[in-house]
Amino acid sequence: MKAINKLWILVILTGLLVSCVKKEDHTISDLDKLRNSSNKKSYPAVQMDSIRVINDITTQKVQQLLELSTLYLSGNRNTEIDTTIYSQMQGYFQKPDSLTFKPLFKELESLKVKKVKVNNLTVYKDVQNKDTLDLAKFNVEYFDNRNKSIGTFEKNAQYTLVSKDMKLKKEFKFYFVNFYHEPLKKDSTSVGVTR
Repeated sequence: MKAINKLWILVILTGLLVSCVKKEDHTISDLDKLRNSSNKKSYPAVQMDSIRVINDITTQKVQQLLELSTLYLSGNRNTEIDTTIYSQMQGYFQKPDSLTFKPLFKELESLKVKKVKVNNLTVYKDVQNKDTLDLAKFNVEYFDNRNKSIGTFEKNAQYTLVSKDMKLKKEFKFYFVNFYHEPLKKDSTSVGVTR
């Protein structure tokens, strides 16, 4: 009988111990999200048949790239972490070069931006010289180091979805082609005689 009582006491104490242990709140900070984010995620083709999904993916990628940019600009730009952040940023582009980030960095530095928020992103297609371009138009709100709004600006980006055949499924990888570029203008030809 004493063995059964000891067993019950052990079971009850174990139950109390397990119920008293609180699960830790594993919220991931924005810095950790940025540090661990990359452009390696691909999206299955079956999920890419909706404009809304493409809108959500594009909004996510724009937000991540802008957050990485502000993080990079807040550093010394010559440390290992800065190099890592910069290489992560380059991973968002299909063919990055030395001029890829120049307009973005120039604007963020001149306004002393510390935080960004992307709003009202819409994706659309445009035909230029028989090529169909995937474009995004969005508003970006800039904040200073006191979290005070600097202003909201309308921006444009061109992106592409590159098909990847993986494990008998067709998937796509997202890349920016141009970021913060001027809206594309239609080619125009003058009509009549020009002297």
